[in-house]
Parts: sequence; C-alpha cells; structure tokens
Amino acid sequence: MAMAVKKISPWSFTVATIIPVWREPAIRKVLSRFDRPYVDEVLVVLDEPTPETRRAVEEGAREAVPPVRVMENERRMGIGYAIRRGLEHCLRMAYEVVVVMAGNGKDDPREIPRLLRAIEAGYDYVQGSRFLPGGRYEKLPFFRGVFVRLWPFIWTLLTGKRCTDVANGFRAYRTRLLKDPRINIWQEWLDHYALEYYLHYKALTLGYRFCEVPVSKVYPFRHRGGYSKIKPYRDWVHIVMPLILLRLGARK
Repeated sequence: MAMAVKKISPWSFTVATIIPVWREPAIRKVLSRFDRPYVDEVLVVLDEPTPETRRAVEEGAREAVPPVRVMENERRMGIGYAIRRGLEHCLRMAYEVVVVMAGNGKDDPREIPRLLRAIEAGYDYVQGSRFLPGGRYEKLPFFRGVFVRLWPFIWTLLTGKRCTDVANGFRAYRTRLLKDPRINIWQEWLDHYALEYYLHYKALTLGYRFCEVPVSKVYPFRHRGGYSKIKPYRDWVHIVMPLILLRLGARK
C-alpha cells in the first residue's frame, strides 16, 4: 500500500528528486540551492558514505526547503544501483514524477521547474540539454565535448527522435514508465551508467511523449580527473552498451 506524500510543490503532480552521491562534498551546495519547494522531497542516495559526505548532506539539508531523505549503500554499488534505490522509494510513496540530477554541482536545482513545466504540459520524459537555445555549459573538457556532441547524432539516427544532449543526467519522467512491463530497470547489468541510457532508449522507442528543455551544465573544475567521476573506456562501455544491445535485441 502506498504511503501518503506531504505535498509542498506547486505542481499538479507529486514529485521527488533523486541525487546519487559518491564522495561528493559539493552536495551541501546543491542541497542549499533547493531554496524553494521545487519538489516535494529530495532523496540523496549515498554510495560508500564517508563522515565528510554525511556532514555535507546534513548541513545542506538544514538549508533546503523540501525535506531531505538520505539512503545509504555501505559500499560503492554504482550510479544505476543508487538511482534504482531511489526509484524504489518513489514507487513505494506513489510519486507521480521523478527528477534525477547530479550531486556534484553541475546541475542547478533552480532549473528543475524547466523540466517540470514540460511534464505539466503533457510530456512523459524530459531530457535537459545544455545545447538548446537558452541552455549553457562551462568548462566542458575537450574530449568530453567531442563525445557529447557526437553521441546525440547517433541516437537520433537509431531512434528516429531528435536528440541534442543524451549524456546529460538532468532528467524528469513520470513514474508510470517504470510500471510498463516492457521496461525492466531491475536487471543487474544496469547497476552502473547503463541504467540512465536504458531508460532513455525505452522512453524514446516505446511511444512515450518526449522532449528536451534547455538547462545549464557547469563543470566545477577542469584539472585531470577533477571534472567527473566517469572514467574513460571503463565507464564509457556502460554508456554506449545499452543503445547497441537494445537495438540489436540482445537485451530487453
């Protein structure tokens, strides 16, 4: 039986934000930017939490307007696993919409209304894009820039849906997608970055209403390895794999 949600957001639907975090002190600043009831609840899922990360979450939660719930995984399970734990909670609480965003400061909670206005307008799945007019990006590393520009063209070609920014993890979607029997997010191969692209592919190819909206993507610093926890080759496999496997019918 679904539990009752205390609604504080202005939307016609209940909405939660999931923020997966692994050793990220910037989560304090991210949470402090929830200075209005953009959503009804913020769910922070900590992988392998450290005392410093816990303290950053506690400090940020005190400044956030929406209530902040914390879930912990004792060891690093992967971003897909963390998001899935958050989604389990959202389904249990009968949230109608979920926003997923980064916890390292690259995404701005104050832009969540851009995504949710599209949901309010009738879309099922909304992708944030730094490349649309009105969007922006800063300190985008060169090789990452080449990939994130090329990747949407491949998706557009293979799905028939125009995409401008597939690699942006700032997204919103209706939870009814997760109840579709053609979508199975509980598969173990989706524990890492593959989950986000699996859902992206399913939403685009199963007839759900999809659009992109302009958002900001600001990389916090640029020294080698500092702008992202994504490791070339190792993690890129999980990013590229879902499109290939699903397109070939090797995975469901």
